[in-house]
Amino acid sequence: MTLLLDGKVAVVTGAGQGLGLAIARTFVEHGARVVLGDVNSDALATAVDELGGASVARAVRCDVGDSAQVAELVAAATVFGPLDILVNNAGITRDATLRTMTEEQFDDVIRVHLKGCWLGLKHAAPVMRERGSGAIVNMSSIAGKVGNVGQTNYAAAKAGIVGMTKAAAKELARHGIRVNAIQPGIIRTAMTEAMPQHVWDAKTAEIPLGRVGEPHEIANVALFLASDLSSYLTGTVTEVTGGRLM
Repeated sequence: MTLLLDGKVAVVTGAGQGLGLAIARTFVEHGARVVLGDVNSDALATAVDELGGASVARAVRCDVGDSAQVAELVAAATVFGPLDILVNNAGITRDATLRTMTEEQFDDVIRVHLKGCWLGLKHAAPVMRERGSGAIVNMSSIAGKVGNVGQTNYAAAKAGIVGMTKAAAKELARHGIRVNAIQPGIIRTAMTEAMPQHVWDAKTAEIPLGRVGEPHEIANVALFLASDLSSYLTGTVTEVTGGRLM
């Protein structure tokens, strides 16, 4: 197997479980060494062991809405070498209808998704600029394109990440830094599997490929965007939905 990230150093946020861990796993399989950021220290410790230990993965507890903690996360990559790749993946949900959603629920989601992505860009870009290269992958969602009932906070944050990706891509291209986004549809994670069965069935019925996606299928797209296979792509938004929206 050709190692697409051989010798590369990556930081992945929200990497203790779910999509972030799947992305980290795929990166390690392709030769990268990865710094994992997450607020769940126990999940991080388990993830590092699963990925192969300290020689390939390091854990840093990080609240992505805190600038100082994000700076420390990015700086931690130096244990492996210069930073090549950042994946802004960390996220939460605080679902509620517009009528019942509190300001705190709105602010929490915007802080983690949108501000967290911005802080990742802000702290990683100067490091990458020094070397004249880098790849940043931001995790949006198809909800940012079509909206979901009960997710005015989440949909707004994920739509914002698309605009942020494009603006950052224009700013950073001259420094050799590429910035792209992924918009997953329904992917099998602990969060989606908690949906009632009738909701799961209804959403699956909307997918032309007839099934939900698996975490490794998002990880493979992140691998493509982080590697030289996508060397002429920046400012793009890749929908990974099984054809749910065309």
